[in-house]
Amino acid sequence: MIHPDVDAKKAYNPCMVRDAWNFSGTPFEGTLSPATFCCGQPQEEVLARLEWLLAERQRFALVTGDEGMGKSHLATMAVRRLGGLGAEAVLLSLRGVPAGEWLELCLQRLPLDRASRDEPVSSWQKLENRLRENRLMERPTVLVIDDLDQAPADALAGLARLVGSPEPRFSWTLVVGTAASPADLPAGLRAQAALPIPLEPWHEADVARFLAESLTRVGGDPAVFSGAAVATLARFTGGQPRLVCQVAHFALAAAAGDGLAEVDAATIERAWLVLKPAGEVSDVVNTRLDAGQPQPPAPSRPRVRAVRRLFE
Repeated sequence: MIHPDVDAKKAYNPCMVRDAWNFSGTPFEGTLSPATFCCGQPQEEVLARLEWLLAERQRFALVTGDEGMGKSHLATMAVRRLGGLGAEAVLLSLRGVPAGEWLELCLQRLPLDRASRDEPVSSWQKLENRLRENRLMERPTVLVIDDLDQAPADALAGLARLVGSPEPRFSWTLVVGTAASPADLPAGLRAQAALPIPLEPWHEADVARFLAESLTRVGGDPAVFSGAAVATLARFTGGQPRLVCQVAHFALAAAAGDGLAEVDAATIERAWLVLKPAGEVSDVVNTRLDAGQPQPPAPSRPRVRAVRRLFE
């Protein structure tokens, strides 16, 4: 049996989970692969708003959400979704990028031909030339900038110029930024955002869908997690995708160690006690004593309406 005081790293062995449940792979690996993306209602809401902004020739979108909400994974899918609508979409993470290097990294991701790359002009002029070329071809350019709140000052200044300039060559360019701490961004840049786009936590139905899709992808039984286990997982994690993934993986290991045929609510609780964020265990345990059932951390933001109804 896996107890809260065990070595979490040992119990979190991906091979243990895969072998014990006869999976073809690790269902909750937490990578940014398109195959592991679960498009729950909050993700679909964000993607739908980005589609609308692209169609309306808007210039700047800011997707916000706490750490662990899946912004980076969503950013990779936004590139695919908007690229499928005819845009030239590229992804660039600015976390840890030194000052003075963001523009070259951006140019490396754009499909410039050799002549354009070797042209004896500044990097900024190369970017302008590409944006102008795309506009003349009536092809939008989308720059998806992950971790915008971690960007160096020169990158923020350059992006502010792109989204705020009235010059025609920038008019078909949409910059999409993701940020966990939008307050760290310059006020002038934040003000350019055409629409608030918060990435909300998963609902219980989204958690159930994620579990079923992940298990099916590796040849597992989508009903391995009982209904009560799904509800408990959604409550304890507050619908945070990263934490859902971690607790689900650990719970599979715990259930395998106990020889269980399915993951039940009690196993989810034990996994949560091992992996819970610092300072939250007492709240979970105390609510069990007070109300007979543990409750989750309350979501920090209200739910949002579906954008397809909002703008159609």
